Amino acid sequence: MPGELLLTDPRGEVHIKYGYLTSGDTYVIKIASGFWNNPARGLSSSDGLLLVFKRETGELAAVLNDRGRLTDLRTAAAGAVAAKHLAPERVDAIGVLGCGIQAELQVQLLQSVRPCRSIVVWGRNVERASAYAGRMRDKDFSVEIVSSPSEVASRCRLIVTATASPSPLLQWRDIRPGTHITAIGADSADKQELDAAIIRNADVVVTDSRHQAQSRGELGHACGTDISAMSKVVEIGEIVMGTAKGRVRAGQITVSTFSGLAVQDIAMASAILKGS
Repeated sequence: MPGELLLTDPRGEVHIKYGYLTSGDTYVIKIASGFWNNPARGLSSSDGLLLVFKRETGELAAVLNDRGRLTDLRTAAAGAVAAKHLAPERVDAIGVLGCGIQAELQVQLLQSVRPCRSIVVWGRNVERASAYAGRMRDKDFSVEIVSSPSEVASRCRLIVTATASPSPLLQWRDIRPGTHITAIGADSADKQELDAAIIRNADVVVTDSRHQAQSRGELGHACGTDISAMSKVVEIGEIVMGTAKGRVRAGQITVSTFSGLAVQDIAMASAILKGS
């Protein structure tokens, strides 16, 4: 399980993930933070670095001071993988809840699996939503700002939720048949973007780790320690490897909710060091 430090004044969080591959020669410790008031100060909301050590001796091999960029890209790539297997084949508009880094990167990386240049976005802060729309229009997307999360859901069958919301933004009644939701904001126990009924009623629910999901985010709220409920959740690795199925019918409602795994950071660090 990842280490976690939650701060209240100012509001922020720090996650620590660590591990090694049995076939590798290093182990990795990643520190990733999110401070939600940073954009008002002209700073990125996310930061962090990766520490790479020699597995045989414990010596420090590299400091990848990426300022959280690698984590941001990895998170967005995971969303694209989920959409590849779960999103409807035809996407007329991508719905986005949130106005931050993931609200941008998720849409950009989705282009490799579900090309769509139309965005319908909602954000709590009108100025930040307007700024987001401007940035995405500069990247040749068309963007419409709407007044509520439910309006996003009424217009879109591919939705990305990328907020730090402490309470649900979407209800089961909001979701149309055939919709896929990539919920990536709730990566700790104090966050929740989706009403628990969405998780309980969806046709397919996917996470990166059932064990890790028991204590955090959407699955922690909807399933908790209910082993029977959690056993119905599919891990994305099972779908990629072909031992479980993603979307099989057009009308299915599917959800992917990830909190990030150390193995992804290890693979990322190894690839960078090999290429350097």
